[in-house]
This record gives sequence, structure tokens and C-alpha cells, in this order.
Amino acid sequence: MLSIRKVGVAFAAGSLALAMAACSSQGGAQNQGGSSSGGGGEAVTGGKPLTIAMITHEQAGDTFWDKIRAGAQDAAKAHGITLKYSNNENGPENATLVQNAIDSKVDGIALTLSNAAQVIPESQKAVAAGIPVVAFNQGIDDYKKAGAKMYFGSDETLAGQTVGERLTKEHGGGKTLCVIQAQGSVALEARCAGVKQGYPSTENLQVNGADLPSVQQTIQSKLAQDPGITNIVTLGAQIALAAQQAKQSANSQATIATFDLNPDAAKAIKDGGIAFSVDQQPYVQGFQSVLMLWMNITNGNDLGGGKPVLTGPSIVDQTNIDQILPYTANNKR
Repeated sequence: MLSIRKVGVAFAAGSLALAMAACSSQGGAQNQGGSSSGGGGEAVTGGKPLTIAMITHEQAGDTFWDKIRAGAQDAAKAHGITLKYSNNENGPENATLVQNAIDSKVDGIALTLSNAAQVIPESQKAVAAGIPVVAFNQGIDDYKKAGAKMYFGSDETLAGQTVGERLTKEHGGGKTLCVIQAQGSVALEARCAGVKQGYPSTENLQVNGADLPSVQQTIQSKLAQDPGITNIVTLGAQIALAAQQAKQSANSQATIATFDLNPDAAKAIKDGGIAFSVDQQPYVQGFQSVLMLWMNITNGNDLGGGKPVLTGPSIVDQTNIDQILPYTANNKR
């Protein structure tokens, strides 16, 4: 399992390094509405600059998506692409954004498939209209149904297994609590299912990730009810920080592990408050999605050989946090 993870991450990182080496040194300007356009590169087809739409299920207030956008914007700036970013966490509205992109005749679409039932038919319409599509972040099992040429993201079940197995090895003997902050998210459910495969004594806890004080209180109450909980796995960096507060208030000694990073979670790893993070490298997801649409449209390239390109799981702990910590401040990690 370790070798699979290393190969997937090394492949994504290697292709990113090659892409960065080829990038133009010219930058771009940030436009209103989340669009960005770059002055460098030669992203043109038929004599006009390329426009790429990126459509996600971003939840309001979730800073995870800042990393996705940073990667996408950097790729767009490097290659003279106009990037149109839009988001909605609700399925019907998410699908409408895809239809809007089709109607505006963009040159390519990068999308997430959290709301697969609603978004897949719209993605298929884009493909039928001659617009290439790539998927990222969510939809590893559905991207081919959507007609997407490539997929960039983590295998969430594999990532969960990685967490569970590490907890079993280093912190076994009690119960693990896996905290799900968005009900109905296929990716989050897959993470916890993977944790349970690696650490069988795992129980899920549903919280409202949009209300962090409520998250803290819910975890705190659960810790007070069940002193047998020795590990807490959170599925987002902001949830891990709320779990830290809950642990302190409940006088718990539980070990906290998390998925994903932000500057505060990275500092907590350095300080020992969080044992480790499983990072799916969202910056890479955003960068590669835009980059590979550009390469496909302008040069017919693809990555993955018909299989997903894995950007994670990448383990961040005290052995490598000093190298990674500086990059968390500018949304690179």
C-alpha cells in the first residue's frame, strides 16, 4: 500500500515539476468574479485565448478551496488562460453552473463530482458539445461516466486505510472517532470507511462543518460520554482545530489525526497537538486540472493512461513539517 501511495504522489509531483519548468515567467491579473487571466504562455486555439471554467462544490467559509484556486490560477497565469471559477455545494445549482459554462462556449471545463447525479448529465452535454472535461477532487469512481478525460485527486478509501493502519500501529488499543463534517459527501464517507478498514474499532460522528462552535461542542460531548475514545480523526483542517479545543475542554488524552492542512493545523503538527495529516495536495489538483486541459487542447496530451492521477495520500508529520510549514501560508500546501 505504501508503494502505491509513493508512486501516485511521485507521479503527480513529477509532472507538476516538469510543467512548472515549462511555464512562462510572465504573470497575470486577477479579475472580478474569481476569473484570472495570464499574460504568459501561448494558450490560444483558432487565434483566440483559451477560457477554462472551473466548477466546484465549495462550501462557504471552507478555506480548503483557496488552495485549489491558487493552483488553478497559477497554471492559468503561466499559460495565458482566462480562468472562470464558480461554485455551489447544492447539486441542482452546481449542475446549472456547468450548463452556464457550456452556454458561454468555454474551451474546457474542470469540475468536481460531489453531486454526481446532477452534474454527470451536464458534463456529458459539455463533451457532446466538443468541450473537453477533466474531473478532480471528488469523483474518482464516476469521472469516466461524466466523459472526463482525466481525474486528479486522492483515492479516499486508500487514504482512510493509511490513517487507520498508522493509528493501529502507533496508537492502537482504544476506539477511534471519525468526524464527518458534511452529511452525504461520498468522499468523506469513503475516508471514514477506509479508516475503519485499517482500525476496525471506529465510530463515525456527524457534525455541521459550517458551524465550528457546534462542531467543538458535539465532539466534546461525545468525548465526555465515551472515555474509551483514544483517537479522533477529522476530515478537514478546521475541524481538527475544533477537535483540539474539544479535547482540552473534555480533559481527554485522545490522539488527533486529520486530513488536509491549513497554517494553524500545520503549526499544531509541529507543536505535537496533531499527530499527523493525510494531505491530498489540493494545490496540485487545481494546477494539474488547468494545466492538463491546456496541454490536451493545444497538444493532445493526457496523463494517467486511462486511470486516475493520484495527488495523495501524502503524510505530513513532525518528520517533514519544517519543510512544508512555510508553504501553508500562501495556499501552496
